[in-house]
Amino acid sequence: MQPDPARMAETREWFAKAALDLRAAEFEFTAVPPLTADIAFHAQQLAEKVLKGFLTWHDQPFRKTHNLVEIGQQCVAIDATLEDLARRAARLTEYAWKFRYPGEPDEPSVAEAQEALARVRKRDVSFGPRTREGAKAWDTS
Repeated sequence: MQPDPARMAETREWFAKAALDLRAAEFEFTAVPPLTADIAFHAQQLAEKVLKGFLTWHDQPFRKTHNLVEIGQQCVAIDATLEDLARRAARLTEYAWKFRYPGEPDEPSVAEAQEALARVRKRDVSFGPRTREGAKAWDTS
């Protein structure tokens, strides 16, 4: 059965945006000093967009939210093998807002930023939809 072209295109868009967040986070490590708050933010955004791309592929609606616990639970309901990824990604939820505004806590350390990004590197989220067509949707190169 051929996937719906519009759904495949929308899924690919989610994954392409996620790939941009990964590139941004990696680039921000090259700044002196590294832009750790932005790295943490982009790690959260990367996880959010990949999980939303997975839900899009499976034609599952989702709320407009940055809550990775909620989004991850929806993904696990479709594919239980994503439980570990969803659990790791959930810890990034607070980076959608933490450190973003004046008066917030100190910026994360370089080690904390590295750990945030390590939770969602492409090798960890490259599950894509688990079909040949899904792999094509994930391939944003």
